[in-house]
Amino acid sequence: MIEKQKAYIAATIYAFIIGLSFMFVKITLTAATPLDTLAHRFTTAWLVATMLLVIRKEAIKITKKDVLRISLLAILYPTCFFAFQVFGLVHTSSSEAGIMQATIPIFTLIFASIILKETSTNSQKIAIGLSVAGVIFIMLMNSSGSTNTSYLGTGLILISAITSSLYNVFARKLTQRYSIFTITYFMTLFGFIAFNGIALTNHLLDGTVRQFVKPFQHGDFVLAILYLGILSSLGSSYLSNYALSKIAASKMSVFSNVATLITILAGVIFLKEEFHLYHLAGAIIIVIGVIGTNYFGVKGKVKEKKERVI
Repeated sequence: MIEKQKAYIAATIYAFIIGLSFMFVKITLTAATPLDTLAHRFTTAWLVATMLLVIRKEAIKITKKDVLRISLLAILYPTCFFAFQVFGLVHTSSSEAGIMQATIPIFTLIFASIILKETSTNSQKIAIGLSVAGVIFIMLMNSSGSTNTSYLGTGLILISAITSSLYNVFARKLTQRYSIFTITYFMTLFGFIAFNGIALTNHLLDGTVRQFVKPFQHGDFVLAILYLGILSSLGSSYLSNYALSKIAASKMSVFSNVATLITILAGVIFLKEEFHLYHLAGAIIIVIGVIGTNYFGVKGKVKEKKERVI
């Protein structure tokens, strides 16, 4: 019971960190390109992770096969998740991005039923449809309104949510096999190599290597990168891996709704972003669908257990 309580605390902190990360990403994009932002945040994350590795004085014993397994997971998170997130935020607001992230529990349930062969009730399927309807509603209103968001931005954020859902499903198994720090370290290292490799290659081809470090002349960028690298990349990876080692993927994914609330509030309060009534309506529909998905899921499991007893 104590371990599960710790897992829920970790998941809650994770939600707050991710919720605020959208705002900090928007800040970094005022001084750097999306690729440079990703490269710098994972450089920071990897350096801190390496420092922790030295302080811990523990050697990571892992085989090439193990590295391959973890690398495949790292492709989903952090690589694809943060890549689609950052490029999506170029075309949409952090508030709307947070709303789209609320679909993570829905996608997690769908992938869990396909990959892990978990069953879902008819009520859950209706709830899933409701959340999808909420997403479609926001996208349609965006296309007809005067907002600056676009199908491209919304679509990229949705793909980011899908990769996070796949990560929730696959990470559940790996966290039972390897230590949390080992998984987190190699995920961070993978992001460091991937994003720096792509960013530096582009700068070398364009002859703009000096532009790679120029953003560090801005104080706001430095503070934002420290937050994104240490807390959002490294910290959130460790917290999510820890939580997934103790609780089911579907339960962990629900905490993305807390992140959604934090993202919306941060965008409106600190970034002065526009927030329309249809955003609120769509968010309510999505959250109702998510709550219904998990509520009917628990109810279905209880009913199933009773039938087995009888």
